[in-house]
Amino acid sequence: MGNKLENLKKALKFLPNVKRISHIYESEPLGPKNQPHFLNCVAEIDTKLSPRDLLRMLKSIEKIMGRKEEKRWGPRIIDLDILFYGDLIIKEKDLIIPHPGISERKFFVYPLCDLIPDFIHPELKIKIYDLKRRLDASGFECKRYARPCLLV
Repeated sequence: MGNKLENLKKALKFLPNVKRISHIYESEPLGPKNQPHFLNCVAEIDTKLSPRDLLRMLKSIEKIMGRKEEKRWGPRIIDLDILFYGDLIIKEKDLIIPHPGISERKFFVYPLCDLIPDFIHPELKIKIYDLKRRLDASGFECKRYARPCLLV
């Protein structure tokens, strides 16, 4: 919601030690289709925070930026997720790493492929690039929107 590009910029400024940022991708909504397209990108960060503390920090950033509890898959100001934490696998009620939707979502895989195409998904044992090739044929719309330099 709002100025999507500015929301991404603002969220990235809150993140610690951003090493790299993917291109920005525009995708159709996952869920109700009667809403605007989303902008997505991936940031690689260097952190000493535990996965649990990182999740707390991300939720805090969302709150600071004005995110309210909305309906699932509805429009929102910002949505920050942990996709990977190295090759760590965590399965807890409110913390699952790797993110469980990675393999089906172009808006995760395409930006990940910008940064870590040869990274092997720790559970699926497949490279990110190969996940992208699997998703390329799906009908879900996701296209490159802008270069990462627009975010700094």
